[in-house]
Amino acid sequence: MVGTGYLGRLHARILTEMPEAEVVGFVETSDEIAHEVASNLKIKRYASVDELSKDIECAVVATPTSSHFDVAAQLMNAGCDVMIEKPITATVDEAQRLIDLAAKTNRVVQVGHVERYNPAIMAVADLVRGTRYFEAERLGVFVGRSLDIDVLLDLMIHDLNLVTSLLRQKVVEIRAVGVPVLTDKVDITNVRLELENGAVANLTASRVSQERVRKQRFFTGELYLSVDTKEQEVKGYRVRQGIEPVEFSIEKKEPLRAELEAFLECVRTRKRPIVAAEDGLEAVELALRVGEAIEKSVKGFRG
Repeated sequence: MVGTGYLGRLHARILTEMPEAEVVGFVETSDEIAHEVASNLKIKRYASVDELSKDIECAVVATPTSSHFDVAAQLMNAGCDVMIEKPITATVDEAQRLIDLAAKTNRVVQVGHVERYNPAIMAVADLVRGTRYFEAERLGVFVGRSLDIDVLLDLMIHDLNLVTSLLRQKVVEIRAVGVPVLTDKVDITNVRLELENGAVANLTASRVSQERVRKQRFFTGELYLSVDTKEQEVKGYRVRQGIEPVEFSIEKKEPLRAELEAFLECVRTRKRPIVAAEDGLEAVELALRVGEAIEKSVKGFRG
């Protein structure tokens, strides 16, 4: 583990519970946090990424986004496969450089878009390619973390990844509005994406809400799917002679555990991750385009 803040500690805890992983140690800049992690999980703190990289095969990078590129590149050059928490990097250029480095060093790079590993999303992934309208709500209470990025890269990037990875259509038009509330960056946003085939995605994300909501709805014309990734539930209806319910059998699992299991499997087999570095780049690229649209709308509002 490199970085044991909120998400890093979750990763570390799950990894120590997994028999297929031997957690060698972690790197953390905060002495207070490091003491807590070492005491609770009984794993060794390393003084630097360089020292850690000599003793491991793979690592999870859960540092602030601004350092993702430097940390991941250092690990990859040392011969380690990496899983990088979302977003893969802060810029498109950095993401592309990691992709090039992965090809050069033959390293596995997985990106932590955890919703793609959620059992509810996995259950519908093969059914939504013909979606005409996609709607997503991703609301969270303010927790004071990930404040180096705005709500686009913090929360909405999950749903941007679902658009690019599940619908597989080029985004041709973006309309967006965003508002800072408790930070100097955008904390709540609504985005309308028009896709090349005429489909529309309407996305809402907030990190200053009073409740936690994670819901996606897919409308294909013949099929309606309502997904609650927080509860890991899917409700489906198909239009034929009438409206027929579609049954789903979902084996609930902690999404982070599913994501980490998938990463370790990719390390063992060298297969391409469900969310590879290229998918992470697509999500960042779209998020930055959305950010430009928000900026444009703010300027227009100000007159």
